[in-house]
Amino acid sequence: MPMQEWTRRVGARMRPERTEAFHVNGYGAVGDGRTLDTRAIQAAIDACAGQGGGIVCFDPGAYLTGSVFVKEGVILRIDEGVEILGSQDLADYPEIATRVAGIEMRWPAALINICDQDNVAVVGKGLVNGKGRPFRERYWTLRREEYEPQGLRWVVDYDCRRPRTLLVSGCSNVTVQGLALHEAAFRTVHILYSKHVTIDALTIRNNTDGHGPGIDGIDVDSSSFVLIEKCDIEGGDDHVCLKAGRDADGLRVNRPTEYVVVRNGISRAGGGLIACGSETSGGIRHVLAHHLNASGMGAGLRFKSARTCGGTVEEIHLEDIEIDGVGAVLDVAVNWNPSYSYCTLPQGYTHQTLPPHWKILLQKVEPPERGIPEIKDVHIARLQASGARRAISASGMRTSILKDFHLKDVRIEAETAGQIMFAKGWRFDNVSIRTREDRKLDVQGCEDMQLLEKDD
Repeated sequence: MPMQEWTRRVGARMRPERTEAFHVNGYGAVGDGRTLDTRAIQAAIDACAGQGGGIVCFDPGAYLTGSVFVKEGVILRIDEGVEILGSQDLADYPEIATRVAGIEMRWPAALINICDQDNVAVVGKGLVNGKGRPFRERYWTLRREEYEPQGLRWVVDYDCRRPRTLLVSGCSNVTVQGLALHEAAFRTVHILYSKHVTIDALTIRNNTDGHGPGIDGIDVDSSSFVLIEKCDIEGGDDHVCLKAGRDADGLRVNRPTEYVVVRNGISRAGGGLIACGSETSGGIRHVLAHHLNASGMGAGLRFKSARTCGGTVEEIHLEDIEIDGVGAVLDVAVNWNPSYSYCTLPQGYTHQTLPPHWKILLQKVEPPERGIPEIKDVHIARLQASGARRAISASGMRTSILKDFHLKDVRIEAETAGQIMFAKGWRFDNVSIRTREDRKLDVQGCEDMQLLEKDD
């Protein structure tokens, strides 16, 4: 499908039209910030869906709640003056079958869930506060004091159960628009196994109560025809992250993320502006991201995978981007974060008695060649970057060559130019890389490269 055609097909194709109002306060919600209002909110949603749809709304106030599930035909409207407060008791988030960090397993439901539904919207100018700090602190304690000393860094993210803020799973025609989302415990917005989803004009702030690991802004996970636009994101990890499963389990599911448009966004302090990976097993393809602005981030444009993950990342177009104050403008790694990416069982454990998700993570990819990822056909145009530490950090492997990266009309000012390792068919067209030491790119293990830079 030509790019001009598929880019017109992304996003929700419809949204609920019924306007009958169902006030949660009429179903017993208190909105005092202390009383748990989960049952009342869910009762209003169920009544609305039972009548064929409409608008579920709130009187001004702060509503403490655990997981709620939005249903077909419902607009969950969170107006200005309304604050949804996530419960800090994990018991208020029932376990569901889902995918977390690339593998299918049981995990606490999100704060707001849209699961296996068609034609749903969550909109408004109100605030959804995940109140995630206790979950983050629990994670850091487990990781630093128990898991890392035992060589178990690879599994702590799966053992420390933290609820996501908003989950769209197995759905079609979903719109999420206008909200402020703060203080996520884990992923903020997770779009999983879904199609025709619009994410519009969200303000995500996940650093207001400290930094947390894995606090992505918006994750598109084995989903298609997704539109993300006009979002303003600040968070501890990657801001827009495209994923498709990891390792043997991701290869088993084998569902791509494809046909994604990201446009007109702002990214503030965090991990990466836009990332493909690290979960790439099902493939990531047909992506257009344009008119993006980022500052104060670990990286700008990220591609990451591992030699057990597999999958192909291809036909990625990144255009009209301004970046300031990042670690690396272009960051590519196919052997990313080995202590997390590779699962090895330490001595003293018996495989038969392990939790099911440990066994999934430890399952070997056979033959091993299936686990070798491929990143190719990447187009970067009209990019300007200043205040970077490195212009390019691109590391392929002999078995996983980075192929056919095309940079056109790119201007980068950085401390160092960086390096490109194990690549083929890269092309620079009107590219300027200015560095403090006036050094060129370090190019190793590459062939068929045309990296002539523009002289200013």
